[in-house]
Amino acid sequence: MTPVAILMAEDDKEDQLLANLALKRSKLTNPFLCVDNGQKCIDYLNRLSPYDDLEKYPDPGLIILDLNMPVKDGMSTLKEIKSSDKFNHIPVIILTTSNEEEEVIKGYNEGADSFITKPLSLNKLITIMEELGNYWFSIVEQHHE
Repeated sequence: MTPVAILMAEDDKEDQLLANLALKRSKLTNPFLCVDNGQKCIDYLNRLSPYDDLEKYPDPGLIILDLNMPVKDGMSTLKEIKSSDKFNHIPVIILTTSNEEEEVIKGYNEGADSFITKPLSLNKLITIMEELGNYWFSIVEQHHE
């Protein structure tokens, strides 16, 4: 069985590269795809061009969102995903530099499944990716459409 894809919405190219590297070093074999804003995340989920090729852009089983992105921010993206009958079953993890209690509470109120503050070191990010993979793909029983 092919591992479930992970979709990350993150505008910072360096953070995208670090997350991809951390995923590879964590030994997870999940396809990892990145978009650079929340609107592209929604377009991806809705299979709008250029994301209409299912082989190239598989359905995600986990979404990782940054909060601070251009065009459509992470909180708006989260709200749209969780209000959609089509996508609300997909776990959404907020991975952001913010650790403000207000943001954390708002994230959970909007339907985030987890809220994680971005670590400062690659080793900690590797650990986070390992734990996310273990939890969401090994332990939790997910509903798939």
